[in-house]
Amino acid sequence: MKFNEEIFVYEWTEYFDNNCNSYYIGGKVQALVDPGLVKYFPRLLDNMAKDGIDRKDIRYIINTHAHADHIEGSSLFNGSDVKIALHEKDVAFYNGAENAMLCRMFGLGIPQIDINLVLQEGELIMGDETFQILLVPGHSPGSVGLYWPRTGALFSGDVIFDQNVGRTDFPGGDGNLLKQSITRLSKLDAEYLFPGHMGFVVGRQQVKNNFEMVMRHVFPYI
Repeated sequence: MKFNEEIFVYEWTEYFDNNCNSYYIGGKVQALVDPGLVKYFPRLLDNMAKDGIDRKDIRYIINTHAHADHIEGSSLFNGSDVKIALHEKDVAFYNGAENAMLCRMFGLGIPQIDINLVLQEGELIMGDETFQILLVPGHSPGSVGLYWPRTGALFSGDVIFDQNVGRTDFPGGDGNLLKQSITRLSKLDAEYLFPGHMGFVVGRQQVKNNFEMVMRHVFPYI
């Protein structure tokens, strides 16, 4: 779905299987945020094609974290010129025993992905735009928020959702770190909150209200 001239939103709304929301940033950026599971990637490409976006229009894949329901589709771009990005702490998590355990929990193999853009906190330039990478652990050790200051778009992965938060009971999760990460993200001047699951939040006041609601009513249970 075309959200505006620069951002395209592909929500996962099926209940029979887990997958994630995916986002495409157009213009000269040409970045896909969280490609999701391999078996559902053809459906994502079909939906993108309806918006005039071809597979060859993907130059970057930004993985918000290493969980298979977000990152597995990246493996389809191994050996290409596409930059496949993941934070360095989740590169370590991805290659470790905890990720292997998590994949087994969901009946999945460990996806073999050639990470060729190791993210660190700070500025990330894609095309002619400057983004910010924020390390926001808690759901996974190397979860990141991708923030686009010019537009106020925040791609939050599974750190915070609309009126909820990502799980902390998976291997590599940490409730205290998640609360710190959400508090940190709440200080951004975000106009849009694009999470890894469920719906998105539009409007600075609405985004602010969502952070406040989560911190007030969800934090006590984390």
